[in-house]
Amino acid sequence: MKSIRIGAGLGFYGDNWEPVAASIERGGVQFIASDHLAELTLAILQKDRQRDPSLGYARDVVPMLMKLWPLMRERGVRFVCNAGGLNPRGAAQAVLAAFKARGWQARVAVVTGDDVLPRLQDAAASGFDHLFTREPVAGVRERLVFANAYVGAKPIVDALDAGADIVITGRVADAALFLGPLVHSLGWTLAGATSEQDLNRLAQGLTVGHLLECSGQGSGGNFGSQGAWQAIPDLAHIGYPIAEVWEDGTALITKAPETGGRINFDTVRQQLLYEVHNPHAYFSPDVVLDMGRIDLKDEGFDRVRLTGARGTAPTDTLKVVAGFRDGYKAEVTWGFSWPDAWDKAQAAQATIRTLLKDKRIAHDELYVEYPGLNSAHGALAPLPKADALNQSNEIWTRLVLRTQDKAAADGFGRLFPWIGLSGPAYTCGFTGLHNTSELLGIWPTLIPRAAVEADVQMEVLVEAA
Repeated sequence: MKSIRIGAGLGFYGDNWEPVAASIERGGVQFIASDHLAELTLAILQKDRQRDPSLGYARDVVPMLMKLWPLMRERGVRFVCNAGGLNPRGAAQAVLAAFKARGWQARVAVVTGDDVLPRLQDAAASGFDHLFTREPVAGVRERLVFANAYVGAKPIVDALDAGADIVITGRVADAALFLGPLVHSLGWTLAGATSEQDLNRLAQGLTVGHLLECSGQGSGGNFGSQGAWQAIPDLAHIGYPIAEVWEDGTALITKAPETGGRINFDTVRQQLLYEVHNPHAYFSPDVVLDMGRIDLKDEGFDRVRLTGARGTAPTDTLKVVAGFRDGYKAEVTWGFSWPDAWDKAQAAQATIRTLLKDKRIAHDELYVEYPGLNSAHGALAPLPKADALNQSNEIWTRLVLRTQDKAAADGFGRLFPWIGLSGPAYTCGFTGLHNTSELLGIWPTLIPRAAVEADVQMEVLVEAA
């Protein structure tokens, strides 16, 4: 029975690509699928695009491919990524320009059409309520700056069918990056799949993509099991997960030999449940996955066999992530030392609140947290009593001002320096006195599938060497 091997690329913009080289050199892969995007990433890319319209893509794709392409070309490995972000064509042109400078040539496919901002900005359009709060989009419509639908695997399949060596997309669903090569190579039915066999194969492929989309997190990185995480070996040289997938959908999760990390039942199970709201209905543009009958069989030696995923037909809507201008923030972190560090921090915070009131500085919120005490877990990390906190060597306080007025954010840092000599004693220091940044709010919603897929396009670009 035919099988292919596909390796994980990045799990986020700025991730490490050195483990990808190990998968290419020693993992026997035919494809690498690399996930550069998150909801937050699109906001970062939007700020890039505001500064320079030629940007808006994940710029790490260029140095990454400059490192990996010689290895890929030698072994016939093909590459799929969503690093195009808000500007897939710009990403492709940047890659081709860098290749041309080296005298390299590649067939680079670009997938576009996920940009649905004009539809959300159309005042005559109905729908697009917030997915969770049900607020109408009218409240943010004039402030929207991007809106992208999660596209499925079909344009990736089309690109690979057309012979692309490298496929660069915008906001496709994470797991679709992996499902596309599987459908292309194994001859699975994607468009219009209705039979139980076809849908279950797609569900297996979706599960593979979900297990590989977070790079090292699928092979023992970020493993949080108390008393067990210490046994994960050599994270400094972690190997990213690799899946060997057969025509019937059966998959083996493994990694390249002589790499760190661990593939076992527990590390794979952790990634399986990551970011899953309902394991019996994990929605994607290509299939709805039911994880309830998945079987993970630990075969030892960094090998876990995956079977049992069940699929049903996808819905007639696609998820959209949109971003809107949501004011500004400024933040200052400020520390106090023993004795009475906690009381000093409270007195200083009260002083800042008084100054905000006295100076009538317009703001929506002053958010306060204490790094080392509750900044990671918030309300789930109740603070000790004040007497105990006052015995601490140091207490750090992070104050974040959120405001619609940029001038208010710009002036926030000026409220602090004088307190170094005229406020509570033993100040450890300030950081971030001048760091105003624009806030982008996230607006998740749904859009009819037909309204998006009609505009999705794929084209293959070749730059002469």
